[in-house]
Amino acid sequence: FFFISLSGHRKGLYLLTECTDYSDTSSVKESSMAQQHSQGVTGLRNLGNTCYMNAILQCLCSITPLVEYFLSGKYITALQKDSGEAATAFAYLMTDMWLGDSDCVSPEVFRSAIGKIYPTFLKRTQQDAQEFLIYVLNELHEALKKFHRKKTQEKGLTTKCYRKVASSEFSIITRLFEGQLNYDIVCLKCENCTYKNEVFTVLSLPIPSECECSLQECLGCFFQQDTLTWNNQIHCAFCESKQDAAVRASIAKAPKTVIFHLKRFDCQCRVKRKLRTDIHYPLNNLDLSPYIYPLFRKHPKYSLCGVVNHFGDLDGGHYTAFCKNTVSQTWYSFDDTRVCEIPDSAVQTAAAYLLFYSCQPFSIPTPKCKC
Repeated sequence: FFFISLSGHRKGLYLLTECTDYSDTSSVKESSMAQQHSQGVTGLRNLGNTCYMNAILQCLCSITPLVEYFLSGKYITALQKDSGEAATAFAYLMTDMWLGDSDCVSPEVFRSAIGKIYPTFLKRTQQDAQEFLIYVLNELHEALKKFHRKKTQEKGLTTKCYRKVASSEFSIITRLFEGQLNYDIVCLKCENCTYKNEVFTVLSLPIPSECECSLQECLGCFFQQDTLTWNNQIHCAFCESKQDAAVRASIAKAPKTVIFHLKRFDCQCRVKRKLRTDIHYPLNNLDLSPYIYPLFRKHPKYSLCGVVNHFGDLDGGHYTAFCKNTVSQTWYSFDDTRVCEIPDSAVQTAAAYLLFYSCQPFSIPTPKCKC
C-alpha cells in the first residue's frame, strides 16, 4: 500500500457575535459554545520551511471520520508493535488541534516521528506537499493495518469478465481513502479485451489547458481513452506478440474521501515549469458517476472539505490550506500560525494544488469518554 516561525494570536475565530441571542439561563452554554466553535481551528507553527506539512495536516484535520477515529482512542487497539510512534504522534496532534485551548500548536513531535522513517522531512528545505501526504497516509496505514482473507469476485458479462481483487490489508486509511481503478485494455488487432485493477489513494489529474479549465475537464482528460503504441505496446495473449492497444480507465471503487492532485509541475524537453491554470472546482455536488465502472450503482456526490494551495515556482514557494470547519460549516484559511475565516467565494483560486472531497456528511468529532 503506497500511495504536505511566526507567532501571534488569531482573531475572529469564535462565531459568537453581539447579535446572537441567548436566554438568561445560558451563560454556561454560551461559554461552552465559544469553546466548541474553535474546535479544529488551530494554527501550526512553521519549523523551518514546513508549510507543506502544515497545509497537509490542516486538510487531514478537516476529515472528521479520520479525526474521530483518533480522538475516540480506536487507533490504540489497532497499533502494530514497534511501528506506532508516528500514528500516536498524529493522534496527539489531532487532539491538540481539536480539543486544545491554544491559538496555535507545534507539529514538532509528529515531524520528528515521521522523519525517523523518512529523513527527507527532517531537512529544513521545501518539500512537495503531495509526496508528503502519500508518505503520511502510507505510514498511518502500516501502523494501523489489519489482515483479512483475500477474496476474488468474478462477474460474467456477455462480452466481458470483470475481476475484482480485494486488498488483503485494511485500516482506517484504506476505509476512507482507498479507491480502485479498472483498466479496459483492447488489442487493436484481434480486439481481445483484458482487464487490470489498480488501487489508489490520490488521483493525479492532467491539466488540459494553460489558461483556464474546470475540474470536470481534468477528470475527462484522465479518463479518456488512450492508445498504447511503440514502446508502450502490450503483449497480447491471443496474438502472441506485442500489439497496439486502446486503454480506458474507470473507477471500480470510489473512496469515501477522494483526493485530487492537480499536476501543475510539468517537465517537457528537460525544461521544468509550473502550470498556473485557473481550475474551477465545485464546492458541493461533485458528481463522479460518469467515471464509475458501469457495473456499479451511481455513487453519492462529493463536497469539498480541504484545499492545499501552492504559491511560487518549482524550486521554492509557499503552501497554505483552505479547510471547511465541521462545527461552524464555514471556511478558514490556514497559513501556518495565521488563521482567518473566509467566505465561500474565496475558496476558488488559481493556486489550488490538492483538493480533498468527501461524500460523507459532516459531523463533529467527539473525544473518548473519560468517565
